Amino acid sequence: MHTLVDTPRAERFPAVGWALASLSLSTLLSALGTSVANVGLPTLARAFGASFQAVQWVVVAYLLAVTTLVVGVARLGDLVGRRRLLLAGIATFTAASLLCGLAPTLPALIAARAAQGLGAAVMMALTIAFVRDTVPDARTGSAMGLLGTMSALGTALGPSLGGVLIAGAGWRALFLVDVPLGIVALLLAYRHLPAVGRTRTTDRTAFARAGSAFPSMLRDRVLGARLVSNALVSTVMMATLVVGPFHLSRALGLTPALVGLALSVGPLVTAAAGVPAGRAADRFGTRVATLVGLGAMAVGAALACASPVALGIPGWVGPIAIVTVGYALFQTANNTAVMADAEAGQRGVVAGLLTLSRNLGLVSGASVMGAVFALASGATDVATAPPAAVATGMRVTFGVAAALIVVALAVSASARVRRAPVARTCANAA
Repeated sequence: MHTLVDTPRAERFPAVGWALASLSLSTLLSALGTSVANVGLPTLARAFGASFQAVQWVVVAYLLAVTTLVVGVARLGDLVGRRRLLLAGIATFTAASLLCGLAPTLPALIAARAAQGLGAAVMMALTIAFVRDTVPDARTGSAMGLLGTMSALGTALGPSLGGVLIAGAGWRALFLVDVPLGIVALLLAYRHLPAVGRTRTTDRTAFARAGSAFPSMLRDRVLGARLVSNALVSTVMMATLVVGPFHLSRALGLTPALVGLALSVGPLVTAAAGVPAGRAADRFGTRVATLVGLGAMAVGAALACASPVALGIPGWVGPIAIVTVGYALFQTANNTAVMADAEAGQRGVVAGLLTLSRNLGLVSGASVMGAVFALASGATDVATAPPAAVATGMRVTFGVAAALIVVALAVSASARVRRAPVARTCANAA
């Protein structure tokens, strides 16, 4: 049997701005950890005399740690206290970043990246859960939009910042740059995050009861629909990053510099649209914002599918901008709705499920949609395929992407009435 430890509502929001600053910086760091290492893989291969397949584990170890641990650490936050665990997660991420920067061998670097992923899993899950503990209800959507902006900014900043750091200070700077930022995030969180949301347990079966709650949570029709939609949307967003470089370089014949500039449009648009999307969700409601966001994504994907090569860069940037604006609106509204329905003692695990569904979508986008692109292009090696074949692969891939968004739209539209609240379902299961 457990009871929620909470504080009076009047005392819950003592320093919203500083609390949001700590959550935003934590979100930025976890997103930066995902994207900044990719640009350094060729340099790491030369530095350690390793194959490309070997150095890929520098990226894979981080993603695997986040994906496999995020739900478990989120539930742990519900049990031991989200503030306490978030502080430990930021500290782990910061220390692991230092170990990455000092790693003498490739296996040591991979191990440190896995530890960094553990810290990032805590940060990704608990920052979303903490919004309901730090922000008044009327500003929840705006706060979710801010976190979405910081996540997109970290994703967009990673490749460009990584290139500058490698050129100026070498590959170790890719990871050492996180150390001072992590220290700042840790100090802000320690000083300004409220100590709420802990569930006291009176026996050692808490995790067993938590495990029995998961099936009940997933059987909830509305929560399940939101998680499925989140995974489908993430699949499509990753597809834009997989297909984009090949389409821009092969089909449109752009230089590497222009390819990087064109690819940055999506994350930058998402970053710019995050806060306005949150305000729209607060004003018009999360259901309307979710459906409008998915509708915009479907339109953008369909336009990308139909866009002729002759349109050049505008034929790519325009549809992708529409897709990413829709994504910002969907993500903010969907996250806000999921967390609004979660009981205080279950917010960590629900936020973990959100992050897990997103990561599973990213993995599917990189693998399944990449396979669709390669198959549709009809070439054994897409990197050397004729421009027309690459253009065909792009159109087919975005046709599939549009279909996936239509499915997400149908799933979200059908889940109008909740069968049982998430909080009550979880409590009964426990």
